[in-house]
Amino acid sequence: MTIRVNNISLSIEEPLENLKGKVAKKLRINESDIFKFKILKESVDARKKDNIKFNYSIDISCNGEKRIVSKLKDKDIKIEDNIEEVKVESGNVVLEHRPVVVGFGPAGIFSALRLAQYGYNPIVIERGEDVDSRTKTVEEFWMGNCKLNLESNVQFGEGGAGAFSDGKLTTRIKDNRCGYVLEELVKAGAPDEIIYSGKPHVGTDLLKGVVKNIRKEIIRLGGKVKFNSKLEKVNIKDGELKSIIVNGEEIPCEALILAIGHSSRDTYEMLFREGVFMQPKAFAVGVRIEHPQNMIDESQYGRYAGHPRLKAADYRLAYQSEKTGRGIYSFCMCPGGVVVAAASEENRLVSNGMSY
Repeated sequence: MTIRVNNISLSIEEPLENLKGKVAKKLRINESDIFKFKILKESVDARKKDNIKFNYSIDISCNGEKRIVSKLKDKDIKIEDNIEEVKVESGNVVLEHRPVVVGFGPAGIFSALRLAQYGYNPIVIERGEDVDSRTKTVEEFWMGNCKLNLESNVQFGEGGAGAFSDGKLTTRIKDNRCGYVLEELVKAGAPDEIIYSGKPHVGTDLLKGVVKNIRKEIIRLGGKVKFNSKLEKVNIKDGELKSIIVNGEEIPCEALILAIGHSSRDTYEMLFREGVFMQPKAFAVGVRIEHPQNMIDESQYGRYAGHPRLKAADYRLAYQSEKTGRGIYSFCMCPGGVVVAAASEENRLVSNGMSY
């Protein structure tokens, strides 16, 4: 077990090194009594523009934890039981062939990594290019030097659409597995701060190296990643998957993970023709708006705009119509970023946001 300490604040001018001393003071113990110290969450409190603070939640371990907590009777201090890792149960049917993961965006990357970590030696099929080749292809398209590559673009290729977004890792769910995802990203080269940042953000420039390192780890563990490889057909007999067709080649397969994202409409059409069950899902429609970043920074941070401790500011807007009962909200922002062309089909215009 550990002691969870909430609402520890640092002023914008205080160094992070002061945090441990403040926690010890709140617990009325010596810094030397703390043998494990972990920042769980950091968030910016900019409600008072002339007094911006950083708020923290901390887990610490020391001797006599229950005695300390019961003595203090502080709502910001409590005992936290250790969270057990979510166990993955292996199946009871022996696979004749290696499992196949289609798509190497976020879902495909972590499906393949998890399978590889459990010794399943997955095969990954990705219609686009590896991230280095894909970057060159996309940049040539943006500069107007080549036509849109329908198989490798801002939507398709290693890293998925997120590789040309900005690697925001914000989710409104509370799930133990979120920690696993963040830790694996850090192992692969993402900044340590994403583990505890209230709004973790890797950035498209760093993310490209991270996904490449995860790919290397999957291969090291026995997996295989095939680029420029498109799923063309699934062969189902008596309700069971028997094989798939990739670039005209038949690959025996009875375990298939489809991590194909939202833009691979041709693949969805193929699955529909093959009788694969599908269910419609509600979706949100969005537009892109650009502001000068200094305007947003000044609005959120006042005189501290541009301070080295602060990153590009962001915001969210929401509105609920009394007349219709329907809501409208801003669901994605790329602080300090740009709006980019993100088409994956001929004669279609799609925009996305990207920040470094």
